[in-house]
Amino acid sequence: MYARNVTFHLKANNLSDYTKTFEKDVLPLLRKQNGFKDEITFCGQGGVDVTAVSIWENKKDADNYNTNTYPQVLKTLTRFIDGTPQVHTFDVITSTLQQHELVTA
Repeated sequence: MYARNVTFHLKANNLSDYTKTFEKDVLPLLRKQNGFKDEITFCGQGGVDVTAVSIWENKKDADNYNTNTYPQVLKTLTRFIDGTPQVHTFDVITSTLQQHELVTA
């Protein structure tokens, strides 16, 4: 598995609107992507520092998303974001997600 870690700062008092837009507009796009497994988003105290981690079946699927869909996602969310999001990618070396999928499959 593969992970994309995106960190960014929200404009003040935008956490609620960001969350609603993410759930309504972005999450459906993610679910349509080949290899998409899961998404988890964290917010620091104060509601402006956000980290979003998406889990992918493999690097190829994550790269395809980054090239073909992420620009649309960024355009959708740009009104809430202050500055430029930072994207980092990782190989997943351990995860309970794989174990859960084996149990529920």
